[in-house]
Amino acid sequence: MHIHREGYRIIATTFAIAAVVVALAYLIIGNTTASHIIAAIGLLVFLIIVRFFRCPNRVATLGDNLVIAAADGKIVRVKKVKENEFIKGECIQVSTFMSIFNVHANYFPVGGTIVYSKYHDGKYLVAFHSKSSEKNERTSIAVKCSNGDNVLFRQIAGYIARRVVYYAKEGEHANQCSELGFIKFGSRLDIFLPLDAKIMVKKGQTVKACRTVIAELPERNNA
Repeated sequence: MHIHREGYRIIATTFAIAAVVVALAYLIIGNTTASHIIAAIGLLVFLIIVRFFRCPNRVATLGDNLVIAAADGKIVRVKKVKENEFIKGECIQVSTFMSIFNVHANYFPVGGTIVYSKYHDGKYLVAFHSKSSEKNERTSIAVKCSNGDNVLFRQIAGYIARRVVYYAKEGEHANQCSELGFIKFGSRLDIFLPLDAKIMVKKGQTVKACRTVIAELPERNNA
């Protein structure tokens, strides 16, 4: 396990602020119970921030026709929807909610060529909200897989999350389960799949990035 690079500055800033507050407490109040409590709170906050930016090393589940979980969390939606930004038609949406306690690093659920990548500024509705996929700050990324299917996925900022970071660039090749980006402090990730994809998860299920199989894509003769 290591600390994600997106956390370096925030962790350093948190440590500096906590150190100053604790030092001032001991200087002003002295070596008292109140100072000890302030020091304990400062240490706890620092450890929580460090834990949030943890990035565990995992042995990935790989497969050309497999769609792997792109984030840790709980499946909150498995539903046929109409996607208007890129697919422009009906598809199956599988949404994973990441609580503040989940690992927030995101990974490519499939491998292939990145054919679409766009950042959208937006609101900060709670990630459970059905309209967060369309209204919140988010990224939309599509990868053309080896069977010819396009798989679209979105990183969505939630009520607490205020920044989405992504590394996808159109025209580049994406390796399945390679690092896609990071969402800071509570969020959601949606995957949009072909209607004939075989869904392997259900609502309420807990999934692990790079390990849990979300779906299986069909074989295509014209791939």
